[in-house]
Amino acid sequence: MMLRKLLQVLSPRSESPMPSVEGAAEPPTATGPLEPERTVARDGALSGWFNHETGELLPGYDASGDDVVLDVGCGDTPLSSFFANRAGSMIVADLLAENVEKAESRLRAVGARNVRAIVTDTDPLPLDSASVTRVVATEVLEHVPDPTRFMAELVRVGRPGARYLLSVPDASSEALQQTIAAPSYFEPPNHVRVFSREAFERLVVDAGLVIEHRKLYGFYWTMWWCFFWTCKQDLSPPWHPLLESWTRTWGLLLDTEQGGQIKAVLDNALPKSQLIVARKP
Repeated sequence: MMLRKLLQVLSPRSESPMPSVEGAAEPPTATGPLEPERTVARDGALSGWFNHETGELLPGYDASGDDVVLDVGCGDTPLSSFFANRAGSMIVADLLAENVEKAESRLRAVGARNVRAIVTDTDPLPLDSASVTRVVATEVLEHVPDPTRFMAELVRVGRPGARYLLSVPDASSEALQQTIAAPSYFEPPNHVRVFSREAFERLVVDAGLVIEHRKLYGFYWTMWWCFFWTCKQDLSPPWHPLLESWTRTWGLLLDTEQGGQIKAVLDNALPKSQLIVARKP
């Protein structure tokens, strides 16, 4: 969800199995007119997200007119909308019908040529085997009751050579959240499991995929969430001064000469999420 909110900042404007309890969605990107949006957008860009010049959602992960993109657990703002006017076909899938409806509307609004919207619990996915070439499943696996079966379905629907973009919250960030978050944050249907980096990689490899790239990112969001729980406010403005101050501070850091270098160090030291790009042989 973090990336989907970021996508609203970096992509053209239009307006999971992941239902959220209060406080379990990612923070809106704007706490003020422009500067907070700029800070969040720059943080994402420095991590390599949403490169409109190269057409890459992440370095090395793109789509063309020959691709069929599946976004599983899409929420109401599908990460795959970055590919809306690049891919040949788009499929969005989520447990909640309202999310699917909004996701489909967003895709059509930003130029998607062929959109299919599916309400599903993914067990199984109502898609033919070997029918898609790109699979996006970000911040979903921590919610599903059986990650192995979930991954098996993702692999089943991928064609040979299909590429996968997968992410889960990092265990280091989750450990911090467990000490201060609302108890429901770690109860169904929210975060029902925490993946170590080794366990996440093993899950992907055991599903039959070849890992091409690993990435850690999101120190800014790790700290945002720590401050959010401390502030004890709803996910709606006006934002607590602590949250506004943190975003301003992070923006000032990124504006320094060594801002990008320091961000990279902190992203690896205490990332919000871990990501894998993989390929089906």
